[in-house]
Amino acid sequence: MNEDWTMNVIWWISAVELPVMAGLFWLFWSGQRETDEDLDRIRLDIEHGLARSNEALSAFKLEVAKSYASISTLKDVEKRLTQHLLRIELKLDGAAGGRP
Repeated sequence: MNEDWTMNVIWWISAVELPVMAGLFWLFWSGQRETDEDLDRIRLDIEHGLARSNEALSAFKLEVAKSYASISTLKDVEKRLTQHLLRIELKLDGAAGGRP
């Protein structure tokens, strides 16, 4: 009787348990491999997107630098406008000075 039980356990292990364990191992291994491949693909997509974003930001910065006036230019324009306004004020004061 003991021999039949031992034979049944050995048959169960060799016919059922080993193929199931091999299948589970293959399933986990292939899942891990696919996950690694997907992560590599996602990492490349992110790197390409980041590179495109950096290029777009650099182009925008260059456009801003070309399009907008510098601080020194703005100060020069402000100085000229102030001088013109002062001259207009002096002319108005001179014209109003002769009248009561």
